[in-house]
Amino acid sequence: MSADIAIRIENLGKRYRYGGVSPLSYSLRQDITDWLKGLFRRPQQPGGTRSVASEAPARHETLHEVHERHLNESPEYFWALKDINLEIKQGEVLGIIGRNGAGKSTLLKILSRITPPTTGKITYNGRIASLLEVGTGFHRELTGRENIYLNGSILGMKRAEITRKLDEIIAFAEVEKFIDTPVKFYSSGMYVRLAFAVAAHLEPEILVVDEVLAVGDAGFQRKCLGKMGDIVKKGRTVLFVTHNMGAVSSLCRHCIWLDQGQLQMLGQSESVIERYLKSGRPEARPSLSVRTDRSGTGEVRLVDCQVTRTPDGSPVYDFRTGDDLYILLTFEAEKETDAYIGVRIKDGMGRVISSFHSREIGFEPTIPSGQSRFVLHVPSLPLLEGHYSVDGSATKVSNAMPLDQIEDIVAFTVYPNDCFHTGSPFRAYHGIAFLPHEWHHPNGFRFRAELKQNSSRTEVQTIIHSTEGLL
Repeated sequence: MSADIAIRIENLGKRYRYGGVSPLSYSLRQDITDWLKGLFRRPQQPGGTRSVASEAPARHETLHEVHERHLNESPEYFWALKDINLEIKQGEVLGIIGRNGAGKSTLLKILSRITPPTTGKITYNGRIASLLEVGTGFHRELTGRENIYLNGSILGMKRAEITRKLDEIIAFAEVEKFIDTPVKFYSSGMYVRLAFAVAAHLEPEILVVDEVLAVGDAGFQRKCLGKMGDIVKKGRTVLFVTHNMGAVSSLCRHCIWLDQGQLQMLGQSESVIERYLKSGRPEARPSLSVRTDRSGTGEVRLVDCQVTRTPDGSPVYDFRTGDDLYILLTFEAEKETDAYIGVRIKDGMGRVISSFHSREIGFEPTIPSGQSRFVLHVPSLPLLEGHYSVDGSATKVSNAMPLDQIEDIVAFTVYPNDCFHTGSPFRAYHGIAFLPHEWHHPNGFRFRAELKQNSSRTEVQTIIHSTEGLL
């Protein structure tokens, strides 16, 4: 492998068994049994005809071929990753994006040597440090200080090297008072702060970071992203999994998009992110009724979602600032259930722009048994141009138990609109939303601007007031 390559991934695959892991001896026994049976079975030519002397004799399967056939045919197994081929250059910061269950964390666990691949191989060029789910890589009974030395030793660093970095790590993690306390007594926030500080400051050639940073508060997340920026400037290789598209855009020149365990796209971050966000549209995504990347008891399930401009209109996925937005949610319930319904709208960077939850306004709808449709109306959509996605949920009223929670159920795009006929449409650089506002003139006039639909429901107008009434 050439010196400018940090990681080479070849034909990587990871297979899991539904409901748990089967004993290795069982699958091996099955492979050997079928292979031996094949040895004593008359070879067959394709189509089931016997081989004849005038033709090349049909050969028996090898044990390896039997094993591969079982991997592909067994209905008890699924591939969390399959046929991943990738080269990551030295000094590259690679973003890894995809929906829940796409295989992102599985890929990082394999790269971090926490779990072995089922097929394929990985070649490394340098020391690798990882920050995955909270708890990975620390010994709970050891103190924070002892864990710093332990992790440094695992990376192959000498004690003197670790000591030189010790004060910097402790200060960054903000755990000075607790550094000699066993980490089993740390809060999740303290734990992840120290884990990131250790991984980032011990100077591995390759740093692997999962979206564990979501555990920290907003201030610490900004601090971590700043530190990752410093790591990048030093020419180290970083693999970064996140749902924050803004972080990917700012930190990563390239990124990959994983979907259902397969590599969908590799390229410039902006191009990959755009394709990924557009994939949330119903025509590009499987039906909600068959999606498994969801949580909840399942007593109520969200089985369909559409966005329209009218409550009974056809689905549309392109809007302009000021259009009416209707989100049509179809639920399926085993029995009549009192539930709260929630909707979140996120921008292309994964940030929540607005939430609509029936609990917050005292609305406790009864979801009848069978299928029923609920409609959320957002009049005069104030969002500015960009890609947006919708999350949906249902929560039981009596005990706040999640019934169904699923992300990215539908996506839509908002385009610029010259709302006030000035020749200057609102663009993304104006912000994320238009807010109604007033200008007060020293002479007493008030100029009020708000989005209003006219009779055609496609235009908006400016309403200007003065102290003496509407102008």
